Amino acid sequence: MKTKDLALAACVALLPVTLAFAGGTDEKAVRDADEQWSKVASAKDLDKTVSFYADDAVVLPPNQAAIMTKDGIRDLWKGFLESLTDISWKTTRVETAKSGDMAYLIGTYEMTMKDGSKDKGKYCEVWKKQADGKWKVTTDMFSSDLPAPVASSSAAGGTTQKK
Repeated sequence: MKTKDLALAACVALLPVTLAFAGGTDEKAVRDADEQWSKVASAKDLDKTVSFYADDAVVLPPNQAAIMTKDGIRDLWKGFLESLTDISWKTTRVETAKSGDMAYLIGTYEMTMKDGSKDKGKYCEVWKKQADGKWKVTTDMFSSDLPAPVASSSAAGGTTQKK
């Protein structure tokens, strides 16, 4: 009887450690996925870049309406990648849900446009673990750290800076 009690106590004592490692595994998986996403975007691979989004993803770019279709997201990235010479981003914070199926990432991005101008800013992404165990972006929001451009009286709106 004492052996069973000892075994049960050991299992109960190790449960928090096991759960902590499981949470760390999810954090590493989503952090690694985001790093891979940055690499394929930097390589200007449109198909792979868009493949990181879930089918029901929403992108919230600055100074324009939310984009809520996969085709719209693809069009956004197509125009975006065509205007860049370089883009990269780095995660600075990851929080995972206790359930292990959701996470959010916060980080910073840098990019260089074909005209030589540079932008840097921050982002927030929400990732969801899919039925196959892969992590996909469900919400992507980003904005520049640069001052907003001064609008002239003849301008019909602002410029858009993208992740």
